[in-house]
Amino acid sequence: MRVCRVGLVGAGGVAQRHARVLGGFEDVEILGVTDVTRSAAAELADAHGAATFADVEELLAAGPDAVYVCVPPFAHGPVEEAVVAAGVPMFVEKPVSVDLDTAERIADLVARRGLLTGVGHHWRYLHVVDEARELLAGRPVRMVSGAWLDKVPPVDWWARRDSSGGPVVEQAAHVLDLMRALVGEVTEVTAYGDGAPPPVEGADIDSVTTAALRFADGAVGTLAAACVLGWKHRAGLEILADGLALSLAEDGLTIRDADGERHLPADPDGARTAVDRAFVDAVRGVGDDVRVPYAEALGTQRLALAVAESAATGRPVALPTGPAATLRAATAAAPAGVGVDA
Repeated sequence: MRVCRVGLVGAGGVAQRHARVLGGFEDVEILGVTDVTRSAAAELADAHGAATFADVEELLAAGPDAVYVCVPPFAHGPVEEAVVAAGVPMFVEKPVSVDLDTAERIADLVARRGLLTGVGHHWRYLHVVDEARELLAGRPVRMVSGAWLDKVPPVDWWARRDSSGGPVVEQAAHVLDLMRALVGEVTEVTAYGDGAPPPVEGADIDSVTTAALRFADGAVGTLAAACVLGWKHRAGLEILADGLALSLAEDGLTIRDADGERHLPADPDGARTAVDRAFVDAVRGVGDDVRVPYAEALGTQRLALAVAESAATGRPVALPTGPAATLRAATAAAPAGVGVDA
């Protein structure tokens, strides 16, 4: 296959970003777009010389080589089921759902089908994450502190718990995903929310949430999430190991050790491009660098929802075998994911 024909489900801001990136690849053609708002789908499709489709079934009937699912958290489920049933490689934007049942059902379908998938945790493609991993090699992490301190995004569904899952699920998932990548699996969380929504009409989410986390390898950690500001204040991790302190964010890594302090800048736009490049290469059968397939993203989803559950109930939530262990085992037993020959 010389060109990968991609269909987009969703036409919002995230879909537009992926379309810009994909449209810049010489080996990608944006086949078409579908969205519940027909005018939005038409506008995005027209901008990329693509077709507008009435629904997912019509898009799939056009024979895409891959489908990008870029819908709000509450809309996940039926779209993925249709794409998996069609056997088409699938890229899903995070969070993969607002609830665990949906995510686990889709993950099971993906594993049974042996489908090639990717999820939009693009922070894993920051080169400074690789640098942090190398620095931590052979050095057990003692403590990690994560934060996502931000505003309420300007979309009407975001401030409703049943639509977005709240800021821990919708925003801080990036931070939780990096915790899992660099520190390991969490076995227990205890979280608290303030019970007061942000000053947005119809809001029922917590304005602020804090959580304590215990990791399987013995590290302890915290997470802070807030949506009460008018700007994105801070999003990232502080990691402490013996003789080493790391401060990691989307824009760079600060290292402090016996040699002093130094800062490595990051390239967030490059990471957003890399996550799409890796998925397209895998679909075309010319690469193997999908760092977060659906089964791996399920681990982050389980962790985020455990934090949300603990904050809602005021009780600890145990993850005794690690958030992703069950699905990883199922995936290992399933047929290997397949791409399309180049």
